[in-house]
Amino acid sequence: MKGKITISLIKPYAVKNGYAGQILAKINEAGFRISAMKYVQLSLGQAKKFYAIHNGQKYFEKLVNFMITGPIVVLLLEKEDAVASYRKLIGATDPHRAEEGTLRKLFGASIEMNAVHGSDSDENAIKEANFFFSEMERF
Repeated sequence: MKGKITISLIKPYAVKNGYAGQILAKINEAGFRISAMKYVQLSLGQAKKFYAIHNGQKYFEKLVNFMITGPIVVLLLEKEDAVASYRKLIGATDPHRAEEGTLRKLFGASIEMNAVHGSDSDENAIKEANFFFSEMERF
C-alpha cells in the first residue's frame, strides 16, 4: 500500500467550528477514497506519542496541548500518490501563506490552529495509519 495511503486529522479548531463536513466534501471532490474514519479525543500521552517525531522542536508542547483541546476526526485516505496529493490539497502550515482553495487557507486560523494534519511521507503515513486504525477498521 506504499504510496497509496495518507492520514488526515481534522484538528480540534476545525471540528469545534463546524468545518468537518466541508473538509470531508473537499477531500471527496479531490478524488480520495475514505477507507477508515473515526472521531477521537486524544489524551496528552497519545498526542505526544503521535507527534513524537517533532519532540524537541520549539512548537512541540503547543502542538500537543492544542491537539487535546477537543475531538478530532481521523481519516485513512486512499489515492495514487496519496501523500503528495493530500499535501497539495491542504496547503502550507500557515493559513495566511497557503494557496487559495487549500484546506488550511479555507478553514485554518493560524499556524497553531491550522485545520488539518496530513502525513509527510509514505513511511509516516503507514506509521500513522497503524497508530489510529486496526486492520479490522479499514475498508
